[in-house]
Order: sequence, then C-alpha cells, then structure tokens
Amino acid sequence: MAISQFSYSSIPPEAEALRADVRAFIQAHLADYPPTLRAQSWMGFDAAFSRQLGARGWVGMALPKAYGGAAAGPFARYVVIEELLAAGAPVSAHWIADRQSGPLINRFGTEQQKQRYLPAICRGESYFCIGMSEPNSGSDLASIKSTAQREGDGWLLNGQKVWTTNAHHSQYMIALVRTGERQAARHEGMSQFIVDLSVPGITVRPIRDLAGGEHFNEVFFDNVRLPVDALIGSEGKGWDQVTAELAFERSGPERFLSCMALLTCLIDALGSSPDALQAREIGRLTARLLTLRNMSLSVTAQLAAGEQPAWAAACVKDLGNVFEQDLPQVAQLLLDTEPRQAGGSEYARVLAYLTQMAPSFSLRGGTREILRGIIARGLELR
Repeated sequence: MAISQFSYSSIPPEAEALRADVRAFIQAHLADYPPTLRAQSWMGFDAAFSRQLGARGWVGMALPKAYGGAAAGPFARYVVIEELLAAGAPVSAHWIADRQSGPLINRFGTEQQKQRYLPAICRGESYFCIGMSEPNSGSDLASIKSTAQREGDGWLLNGQKVWTTNAHHSQYMIALVRTGERQAARHEGMSQFIVDLSVPGITVRPIRDLAGGEHFNEVFFDNVRLPVDALIGSEGKGWDQVTAELAFERSGPERFLSCMALLTCLIDALGSSPDALQAREIGRLTARLLTLRNMSLSVTAQLAAGEQPAWAAACVKDLGNVFEQDLPQVAQLLLDTEPRQAGGSEYARVLAYLTQMAPSFSLRGGTREILRGIIARGLELR
C-alpha cells in the first residue's frame, strides 16, 4: 500500500541554520508591512523585493552554481520559503520561476536554454507563468486543445490558456500544448514550450477576482511563431514532464500557509486569555497545521531522493486547501467580528480578503476532484 510513502522527515541542521538569517532579513525589509498586504501571501507582487532576495541567493537556490544558483538542497529552500510565507512576504514575482519553471528547465532543458534562462531567474529578474489549464479543460490537462505545429524552421502556436497566474507580469510562459494528432492514449502527443510573451500574436487579459485583484489571466495564441529551440525536453513527452512539475507545485508550504496572516491576526485579536472554545479551536488549527507541515516535509524528502511522489503531493494540496478554506469559517465562529473590505480593524479586513479568496484555493494547482482521483490511484483504489 502506497501510504508508507509518508514518513517523518526532519530538516537537516545545516538547512535549519538559515532560518535566523531569513527572519532578520524579513524584519529589516518588512517591519512595517501591513497585515492586509501580508494576507496576499505568495500572490503579493513586488519585483524589487524579488531582486533583493535574488541578491541574497534565495531565489533559484536549488539550481546549479554554474547558472547562478546555490546548489542548495530542497530543505534549505524549504526553510527560506516557509519563513517568507509565514510572514506574508510579497514573493509572487519570482514564485513560479523559482518553484517549478527553473527546476523544469534545469532537468529537461538544453544547455543553451539553461544558460539563457536560469541566471536571470536566480537574480530574481525573470518571471514565468504556467500555461496548463484551458477553457472546458480545467484540471483535466489531457483534454487540452492548444496546438503547436512544425512550420519551416520553427513552430506555429494556436489556442488559449486560462487561470494563468501572473501572465500579465511575466516575460515567459511554459505552455503544455498538443504537437501531434490526438492519440488513443489521452496523455500522448503533448509537448512543452518556453513562450516569450512579448512576441506578436499573444493577447493577455487579466481576470478580476472577488476581492478586486487581477492575479489570474486568460492568454490567447493567434499564429504565434516560435523558434525551433522553444521546445523544452522531448517532443511528445510533455505529460511526463508536467507530472514531475506538478509534484513541486502541489506539495510546498504555500498549500497550507496562504491564510497565515488571518491565523496570526485571529490569535492577536483573541489575546492572552481566550475562552475554552477559542483555546480549543486554536489548538485544533495548530495541530492540523503541524500535521500538514510534516506531510509536506515528507514529500520534500522524496523529491530530494529523486522520487515522483505525485499522489503524496496531491494529498498535501487537497488537505492543505481544506485547512485554508476552513480557517475563515472557524475565525468567524470564534470572534463576533464581521468581515470589512474597508474600515474596521485590520483583523476584519484580513478576514474579508481571505473569505473572498478561499474558494480559489481548491482551484489553483488542480481541482479537488482531480486530486482525489490521483490519490485514489496512488492508494490502488481505482
């Protein structure tokens, strides 16, 4: 039974030693950063802050030194991002490039692609978005319809992507598209491309969310010409590459720390003398948080060992999203404070923002239904 994949994994001392430096950096740069901005968590965009992190060597940490990285282990990176997320630091600018685009290029890219893209990622200057989801496809990536066809000495890209985080801020997208005829096997005939979003034929339209933000986008490709070396990895092997990429996307602490600003504000609002119900519920939330952290660290250990823990990563994301979506509801049970978009206390404004954003947590990175199908297969239940 695959459940044995979850085993306790502690952070090595050499990685843990980074924590004090990261906390000092955050205190120096974000001392006056308000809770309402911290509530945006890893969706907060600040290019200057990303460059400062890059200057400290905290972007692209796991990438080779030859390309500007630190060749650090995944646990060192885990400590850095855990501290940044717990503080609600604005890491959105470099987030996707650091989390998955950079590692994907390092693993599957050519030497020329590595030299071209990875150094700027490590400096916190190059931003990527993910071109996976499409209209009428959602998390069912095997049903995508966007295509790239060989034409002359390059490729011709057509189609549409949707729910593309930060496409309006990014220079590049790694897009999953069809490069062959639809096969009997749904997962065949797909490839990945590095798409320069500044070339002709690309239209990016932001999608406004319930809280008034514009993090997601729809992206249209109309006869976009790509050079032959835009292909990353092997033609027709896009599904295998995406599966490896999603393990990084679904298992990190961002999948259960998105509401940390609310938990912090809630504890501050309850004060040092909570009643029995309040103390019990804060204890339950803390226990769930620690359990999710241990599960996430277990997946990190598997990734460090070169394994492909797709189902375990899906567990972390699914249970983490349940926790994040429960937190605003629990908060409203414990304090008689209405959410307020304007006016009121900081706690009321943070509560309003995360109450509105919480429904999206189980959409980004794969819907609950798709994730539970992956988990069922991993447990040999289907």
